[in-house]
Amino acid sequence: MRVASVIVDVPAMQTDRTFDYLIPEKWKEIIQPGMRVAVPFGPRKVQGFVIKLKNEPEVERLKEIHSLLDLTPVLNEELLQIGYWLTEKTLCFMISALQAMLPAAMRAKYDKEIKLLPTSRLDELEPAVQALMDESTSIQWNEIEKRDLLHVFQKDIKKGFLEVVYHVKNKTNKKTMKQVEPAISSSEIDDVIKTLPVQASKQKEALEYFKTNHAPILIRDLLNILGSTESTIKSLVKKGLLLEKNIEVYRDPYKDKTFQRTVPLPLTNEQEKVISPILASIDDEVHNVYLMYGVTGSGKTEVYMQAIDEVLKRGKEAIVLVPEISLTPQMVNRFKGRFGSQVAVLHSGLGAGEKYDEWRKIHRKEVSVVVGARSAIFAPFENIGIIIIDEEHESSYKQEDNPRYHARDVAIFRGEIHDCPVVLGSATPTLESFARASKNVYELVTLKERVNNRPLPTVEIIDMREELRNGNRSMFSEALYAKLLDRLEKNEQSVLFLNRRGHSSFVMCRDCGYVMNCPHCDISLTYHKSSHQLKCHYCAYETQMPHVCPECNSEHIRFFGTGTQKVEEELAKMIPQARVIRMDVDTTSRKGAHEKLLREFGEGRADILLGTQMIAKGLDFPNVTLVGVLTADTMLHLPDFRSSEKTFQLLTQVSGRAGRHELLGEVVIQTYTPEHYSITLASHHDYDGFYQNEMMIRKLHAYPPFYYLALITVSHPELTRTIDVAEKITTYLRKSLSNKTIILGPVASPIPRINDRYRYQCMIKYKSEQNLNKLLKGILDRYQKEIAQHSLSLSIDLNPYIMM
Repeated sequence: MRVASVIVDVPAMQTDRTFDYLIPEKWKEIIQPGMRVAVPFGPRKVQGFVIKLKNEPEVERLKEIHSLLDLTPVLNEELLQIGYWLTEKTLCFMISALQAMLPAAMRAKYDKEIKLLPTSRLDELEPAVQALMDESTSIQWNEIEKRDLLHVFQKDIKKGFLEVVYHVKNKTNKKTMKQVEPAISSSEIDDVIKTLPVQASKQKEALEYFKTNHAPILIRDLLNILGSTESTIKSLVKKGLLLEKNIEVYRDPYKDKTFQRTVPLPLTNEQEKVISPILASIDDEVHNVYLMYGVTGSGKTEVYMQAIDEVLKRGKEAIVLVPEISLTPQMVNRFKGRFGSQVAVLHSGLGAGEKYDEWRKIHRKEVSVVVGARSAIFAPFENIGIIIIDEEHESSYKQEDNPRYHARDVAIFRGEIHDCPVVLGSATPTLESFARASKNVYELVTLKERVNNRPLPTVEIIDMREELRNGNRSMFSEALYAKLLDRLEKNEQSVLFLNRRGHSSFVMCRDCGYVMNCPHCDISLTYHKSSHQLKCHYCAYETQMPHVCPECNSEHIRFFGTGTQKVEEELAKMIPQARVIRMDVDTTSRKGAHEKLLREFGEGRADILLGTQMIAKGLDFPNVTLVGVLTADTMLHLPDFRSSEKTFQLLTQVSGRAGRHELLGEVVIQTYTPEHYSITLASHHDYDGFYQNEMMIRKLHAYPPFYYLALITVSHPELTRTIDVAEKITTYLRKSLSNKTIILGPVASPIPRINDRYRYQCMIKYKSEQNLNKLLKGILDRYQKEIAQHSLSLSIDLNPYIMM
């Protein structure tokens, strides 16, 4: 009797364990761990993952597995192991961990079919499979199930002749195109050409083509070669001279692009020093974590690429993570240019179908390099030789909903499994990483010079309070305005950075002080001029901008603060001759917009690039010689112990966009707190000074890296219930944890209400608490019933990056 232990797709505490199901006789040879199955669960059928197989059931009466969703495992053994590790580390349900590793398209409802791969022939297949597929290159899954032939088909899948393809209902379908091939031999083609009338010259040309090229070709490609029309091909198909087939093609977001092949560049002495220990780790197959601390423009990417090259030569695979916002076309170009079709790219700009296709390339071992954002860390590779995390300080590597993992932790865990190096690169590493490197937990490798010894840009700090005193009410200081004009005259480009989108940050009545707030969240609404609307950036509530104050009917209701749209208007008034490209969430929400705007700027079709965080990283334009930061302090005053660190990182990154090539760069930082250490030290590119200063403050206030943090957030539609639960949890923790552990709260969250739900939080600061995970799981268990009914929400973040 064969039994499968299955994790079912019911995310609840009671179901967060395996359930045993009998494997029907017909599937005994087929089912393997890592496959998805449909199983009866109560009155319904649910999806589940097979975790392990065993011979003896633990209970007498077992239900049978209802149907198979895969014929090959979608998760390999290592990814199942990571699933267990994630549940332990992030307190999530096992099913959430397993789902997080698959592309969204595979989590939807789908139809399935089995297809003959383009590289296979019908006569290579098992006789029963051949008989069914004689007429076509694909067959519907339910057809095979009806005939009880899944086990036969699985043999051909294992041999690499067939594959299972998912058609996601309403989400993504396979993309197919028509291809043709000759239905007759080369010698017969000659005879046919002689019989065709003179006016059928295009048909003759098509047949001439197939005399020398007998392989199938896409109709659109053939028409391009011949300069012909589809009717020519249709006539030949009708006559039985050509065979037409629908074949599947990958949705390749980069199909229309040609990538310039690049070759490895000679490394500088510094780069040689940095790469040699990494290459030694690759050679000896030893797991080490390297912190590559290199100033902006020091050539970190070239070191990554040469290390990857070494890994590929050994027949192994590489994962490269880059922050979502620096997954710019430039980054993709670099990797595609060096490694060509060996690269798969995964990021949120791709459609569900494109992501699914890229994932399938990895799963089928058609590529050896994955470049992607956070979730690419789960790429289903089986022979990893290196994992690289670029801009390792980026907070986007931390997932903010379940499972709340940090990609760096998963990378190190996978690095240990594969005995391979993990490289963390940054010009401004997180304090935690730098502290680990100074304690030799990580190995520090440093790049202090820019490539070709280009100087770092000079930085000028402008005190905006002085500007106001001197009567300058504009958002541009005199110095920045003069420098922008100067760049226009010299035909050089400028980048203006603002840490906020929208037109202005809030709307206030000047007579009575009333501020327009969101009715569902305790936060002010943001004015968006293009739609003349006020929007909540938390719950998506929208309303029209009022003409008079709703409180006192005054007409003096005005916008305060500065947003990108407002800066764009002011630029148009002050420097009307400047061509401006604005990049923020509003202008780049359409697919491909991001790339299009950057291409225009790169081609010199604009003088000024104005944008939010998305322009701070990864951009490399030779003609940019001026970077202006309009409000350096927007992040400084957030209720977050990392706000100084984030400000320092952002200013350093933005400054790094200037003077990366022949021309020298200048940076102007406008601020209302010029004396703040994160701003003054960023202006001197002094990371070491910042590290010393910030570590002192962190030690004083018991924050990471001196302590670990856990943040518990309670939310409920009733304020009294929210406070009650938060207080009970805090009291329980105070009783259960050691007196060395600091427990703060409960207090209202920085945003006390979102979407009509009140929010309270409590923070745990600890150095070592053996039983903490067990205690926190117990708390989740205690409130399980209320959580299941959705009235209560309880989130536990064991390494919080966002305190709001």
